[in-house]
Amino acid sequence: MSGILRGIARVRAAPVLRGSAIPQRANITTRPAKDTFGPVETVVGLTMFSLTILGPSGWVLANLENYKKKDAAE
Repeated sequence: MSGILRGIARVRAAPVLRGSAIPQRANITTRPAKDTFGPVETVVGLTMFSLTILGPSGWVLANLENYKKKDAAE
């Protein structure tokens, strides 16, 4: 049974080991964007992104002592 599984694995892994026979190309366009973002949209987007990433970690760091007390009580 293990010989059969090894054979199947070898057949499936062979194309991966050989690499792709079809050359891959990136889709690169040189045209400008259809809709440009203004400065207000950029600031709002970056602010929301920063708050989404930094907000929860800041909350945890601000309340770290509360979490330590909670663990010690249990």
